[in-house]
Amino acid sequence: MVPLPAIPWPMADEIGEFEQVIVERDGAVAQITLNRPDRMNAWTWTMSAELARAFGVLDADACRAIVVTGSGKAFCAGADLGGGGKTFSGESDAIGTSEDAAAVMRARPPSQLNTPIIAAINGAAVGAGLTMTMEWDLRVAAEDAKLGFVFNRRGVMPDADLLWLIPRLIGASAAMDLLLTGRILRGQEAFDLGLVHRCTPPDQVLGVAIDLAHDIASNTAPVSAAITKRVLWEFLAEPDRAAATRRQHRLFGWTGQQPDAAEGVMAFLEKRSPTWKLAKTGDYPEDL
Repeated sequence: MVPLPAIPWPMADEIGEFEQVIVERDGAVAQITLNRPDRMNAWTWTMSAELARAFGVLDADACRAIVVTGSGKAFCAGADLGGGGKTFSGESDAIGTSEDAAAVMRARPPSQLNTPIIAAINGAAVGAGLTMTMEWDLRVAAEDAKLGFVFNRRGVMPDADLLWLIPRLIGASAAMDLLLTGRILRGQEAFDLGLVHRCTPPDQVLGVAIDLAHDIASNTAPVSAAITKRVLWEFLAEPDRAAATRRQHRLFGWTGQQPDAAEGVMAFLEKRSPTWKLAKTGDYPEDL
C-alpha cells in the first residue's frame, strides 16, 4: 500500500490532512485504517467526517473497492465516551465537524456510492463502531471479535437506521434479540446469524478482505458492480416485487448493450483478464 495523495474533494476546496484515519492505495484497491489505537479507535465526529471525505474522494476516482479496518487490536469500540454523561446529549465540542459529516452522509450515503465498501472487523466493534459497518456492503470479522449494538445499555436507543435495516438482514427475531438486549456476540455467532458474510482467524481478517477487494477490482465490471450494489440497497425499500423486477429487467437490458458485456464474454472465451471499457464515475443509465 502507498499513501493516498491529496485529491480535491467534491464538497470542499481541499481535503486537507487526515487526523484519525489513514488512507492507502494498492492499485484499484484502497485501505482506510481507523487510527486512534490509544482509544480503541473510538468513534468521533472527526472520524466520521474524515471517513465521509475519504469515501467521496475514492468514489470519484478509479478506485474499485474500499477496505476499512482498525489499527491495533480493536476495530472501533463505539462512540468516544470522553464527554461523560453528555456524550449523547448533542452538546458536542465538534458541532461544526458533526454538521459537515452529517451533510456529506445525507448527500451521498454509502449505499449510494458506486464503490463497494468492505469492513475488515479485526477486533471489537460495538455501538457506533458496529453500526457504521452495517451501512457498508460486505463485512469480514475475526472469529473472536466482540460485536454488539449496546445502545440500550448506555441509555439511548439504537442509532441510524438499525431498526429498519437489521431485521431485513437477519430477520425480526434475531434483530430484536441483538438490538433490544444490546448483548455482546462473537464474530462466529455474527456469521451464523448473517450479520457478517465471512469470519476468519484474527490474523487473516485484513488479508481476506483485501483479497476480496482485489477480486472485485480485477474481475467485475465497474458499472455493472456499481449498479448491482446501488439497486440492491434500493430494493430493500421497494415493496412492489413486480416494479423491482421491471426495473431490474431494464437495467439488465442496458448493461447487455454496453461494451463491457461483449468484453466480459470474450475475456471468458479467450481465457484472459477482462479490460473493462466503462467507468464507474460517469458511464451510467440515465435513471441512476
